[in-house]
Amino acid sequence: MTGLGYKKGKTGSSSQKMEATENVFGFSHFISHSDFLGKFLFFVLIAMSIVSWTIIIVKGIAAWKQKNSSQAFLQLFWNATSLESVQHEIQVHGIQCPFSHLTAHAQHAKVHHETYGASKLSEAGTQQEFIIRTMRMVIDEDATRLAKGLTVLATIGSTAPFVGLFGTVWGIYHALIAIGVGGSASLGQVAGPVGEALIMTGIGLATAIPAVIGYNWLLRMNNVTLAKLDAFANELLTFLTTGKPYAMPQSSDIPDTKAGKVIPFARKEK
Repeated sequence: MTGLGYKKGKTGSSSQKMEATENVFGFSHFISHSDFLGKFLFFVLIAMSIVSWTIIIVKGIAAWKQKNSSQAFLQLFWNATSLESVQHEIQVHGIQCPFSHLTAHAQHAKVHHETYGASKLSEAGTQQEFIIRTMRMVIDEDATRLAKGLTVLATIGSTAPFVGLFGTVWGIYHALIAIGVGGSASLGQVAGPVGEALIMTGIGLATAIPAVIGYNWLLRMNNVTLAKLDAFANELLTFLTTGKPYAMPQSSDIPDTKAGKVIPFARKEK
């Protein structure tokens, strides 16, 4: 009986020690015992995560709305009886997508050149050249607007792992100093503080991975939008200058690009 009671007491004391160890080591213990730099790095990573998720959500919703409005405008444009009716719809409903933005400025450029001619240096050249310059300017404005925020995502995705790694190194450094002062180097004394310090690396990766995925996703959507906008610009230029839709040439009629002929809105690879 005495032996059994002793075993029960020993088992109970072991479980109490395990619970005490679990309560001592953990994320809250690591943050509460960190110095100013450790807490600063932690809050920097939290701020990075909030900023990246805000950009991803806001720009994702804006891209979804822009896609729907672009599809509606393109359907309206190709079903319209004339460019005047398209201009009237833009005046009534306003500019709601890059395609309506490009159409409105291109039509205004045509009317302006017909009315005032080349009265300024920026308006020099033929009407077609003036419309092309206006379209290029509008496309560049839309490209700049679509790219807004992507630099922040790229910066967070590339720096967050290193911020977390720096926090881990700093935490391990202080943990080893504390172990050295205590004079004990057992596995239990080393594993707890070092494991806590590794939390910062996990937070850095958890911050960087969504930022990188969001950056690639938004960049692809922007590239698709700009490619469609370039193709639409060629169609619109043909309508404005000839009044007829653009007819796709046969393979035998395609000009040789080596001779110096290029499509007006073809983008150059950087």
